[in-house]
Amino acid sequence: MKESIRQRKVDDLVNHFWRNGYLTLSRKFGTYLPEPKSVGGYEVDAIGKLKKKYAIGVTLTEEDLDNPKIYSKLEFLATRHTKYSNRKVTLFVGVPKHLFNKVKMCVSNLSENAQKNIKVVAISSELQSKGN
Repeated sequence: MKESIRQRKVDDLVNHFWRNGYLTLSRKFGTYLPEPKSVGGYEVDAIGKLKKKYAIGVTLTEEDLDNPKIYSKLEFLATRHTKYSNRKVTLFVGVPKHLFNKVKMCVSNLSENAQKNIKVVAISSELQSKGN
């Protein structure tokens, strides 16, 4: 059951990628796409591309937000650049709706450069996912 909740969150994040025009290059729990490699030792849930812009997607739970290492993870992932063209990579952070404000507060504690690259996305919460 726990695995299907995480899968549902990744599905919602990938749907958000699609709504914004991103092509999904890799994702967790996918049938046809490969699983994304870790970025700097941090696990990511999806990687997308829109023309020459790249995006990294991660989903967070309440336990993740209680971990003090979340600040370094978000800071690191939000300040990534592409290897050759040195373009900024956008970080999409998928969180349940009831944690949206808590994540916004967490993001506001990061550097200004990191804040500009982070897009917080409200996805379905655990309570809604258990009913499906």
